[in-house]
Amino acid sequence: MRTFYSFFLFLISLILINCNGEAVEKNKESVAEISNPFNPEYLTKNLRKESPRLVLNPEIDKILRNKLNSDPVVQNIYQTIKLNADQVLQKPFLERIKIGKRLLSVSREMLYRINMLGMVYYIEKDPKILERIDGEVKAVCQFSDWNPSHYLDVGEMSMAIAFALDWTTGDLPESTIELALNALIEKGIKPSYNKESRSNTWWINGNNNWNQVCNGGMIAASIAIAERDPELAATTIRRSIDGFPHALDEYGPDGVYPEGSTYWGYGTVFSVVTNAMLESAFGTDFGLGNYPAFKESAIFRVLMNTPSGWYYNFADCGDKRSENGDITLAWFASKSGDELFFERNRLLRSPSEIGKLRRLDGAGLVWLAQYEKKLYSDLPSAWKGEGSNPVAVFTGGSSDPYGYYFGGKGGSGTVNHGNMDAGSFIFELNGVRWVFDPGNQNYNDLEKEGFDLWNKSQDSERWTLLNKGNFGHSTLSVNDQLHIVDGKATIADFKEGENPQVTFDLTPTFKGQLKSAERTFTKDSNVSLVIEDKIEIDEMTEIVTWQLITTLDVEITPEGATIYKSEYSSVTPVKKLYVENISHPKIQMNVVSLDPPPLALDRRVKGLKRIELKIPSSNIEGKNLNVKVRLRGQRNWREGY
Repeated sequence: MRTFYSFFLFLISLILINCNGEAVEKNKESVAEISNPFNPEYLTKNLRKESPRLVLNPEIDKILRNKLNSDPVVQNIYQTIKLNADQVLQKPFLERIKIGKRLLSVSREMLYRINMLGMVYYIEKDPKILERIDGEVKAVCQFSDWNPSHYLDVGEMSMAIAFALDWTTGDLPESTIELALNALIEKGIKPSYNKESRSNTWWINGNNNWNQVCNGGMIAASIAIAERDPELAATTIRRSIDGFPHALDEYGPDGVYPEGSTYWGYGTVFSVVTNAMLESAFGTDFGLGNYPAFKESAIFRVLMNTPSGWYYNFADCGDKRSENGDITLAWFASKSGDELFFERNRLLRSPSEIGKLRRLDGAGLVWLAQYEKKLYSDLPSAWKGEGSNPVAVFTGGSSDPYGYYFGGKGGSGTVNHGNMDAGSFIFELNGVRWVFDPGNQNYNDLEKEGFDLWNKSQDSERWTLLNKGNFGHSTLSVNDQLHIVDGKATIADFKEGENPQVTFDLTPTFKGQLKSAERTFTKDSNVSLVIEDKIEIDEMTEIVTWQLITTLDVEITPEGATIYKSEYSSVTPVKKLYVENISHPKIQMNVVSLDPPPLALDRRVKGLKRIELKIPSSNIEGKNLNVKVRLRGQRNWREGY
């Protein structure tokens, strides 16, 4: 018996060890392995001694120069950089001119100028370019400060000056180098240690794009001043590597950037350039590039580009993507070898067509040169990403003749740059965006009027804006009230296949207004989308409003509504989308014009309107309400069907 008991315990221990091993392995897949060995000794021993060492180094130089002689994409983008540099030479030097509370436009212009001028000087050693870099550096380093009350301004300016010093490899006048090093320390890094001013420090462990921009700028500055003050440099790099994961966590678990595609471009480019700087200077990015879901976010970025050329523009996202190739996305191509992320045709547009490059595209030339094709992945035709702002997308695939695109979301108003848009969606077919999101508007225009834009409490003035509150989005509203600001809608179910389907649990969005709500989107054919809402009302529910936002013409019909767009002005053919009121045919839909919008401060969008289906609680039998609407497009719109 004792032998049997011992053997039984041995078996149990093996099972537990195996289970624990599986758990550890699973945990390894989802937990980042960040190393942070920084102290002055590590910095002094491991930092590459010679310049360049920010994004560039001698090993990378060989790859870059080889591709400049052999690769059409690298050659084309370099010619575009040269064209941009020539245009910078015609401009006056920068001045410390703020717009509202921001010096950001000046800092961004400086980062752009140094990326263009610095890369050309590094490649060609043109003394005329060096002289111009010298003047640019002296101009901004003599500013009284770099506006630390809005630290994005400091982060971008610091990176610009660090690149200017590094890419000129000691060729600037000694007096300019001294001026720049002092400015990086006094105007760049040290203000971030002023704990009495929260505006100087909150971003260090923040969870939005400020973290990536400011910490990236501080790392660049620290590498530049490492020999001057190794203790300050090491302490700052250590702090930033500790801080970065707070922002990178937001990509999880599937790669959705909760602030939308435009802000993906902003935050992510500062992440990838920081990774590139660390790799070139230390031989490793200390695990930041392999942070869970970060590389997966490239799929998210590509999926946010719709067939019409617009973005799926939720949150504070811009409306339309550039015609140019996405050089930030090319970093992901360089790491994966996946042609899906390398927009070759767009990158080969002529330099005159490309025009002004983005401000970090000089650095981006390096990872364009590092790209080697290894595979080509297909985009999923049905995809969902969870996290703080869950999103689902259905497409018709790469060969779809109809250009089918649906994007829907959950989330809450408290997400960074978020809106009260849980349950909202956009829909495209036949090259037309039928269901519209009103997008973003200029922050400074609102701020200068004293508008309380950044307060996210339930009764904040922010939610009175049409594009921030729920009345400007294609979702549900209950009792003509705002959504619950912190009521997060999540993905309750998701199905792939020929007829993909996603269900969002909207119950927290309407806390105190109804008992429960689920919204299901189904692609029921290659030209149609079904939206079905299953709602349980309570004694607080008075009226439920189904909303669809569009900019096109609308005709109310007995079946629901028809949205239409004349392809050639008043001449036929006409593209149409039929809004079929399946569940409540006896209740007529109506149209509310939102042009002009309700508030003078609202963004004005030509033709904006809201189609409504209002269902009072008196029309609901019992407690359960099912609302079902189909959006049906034309299979052959030129023939009218």
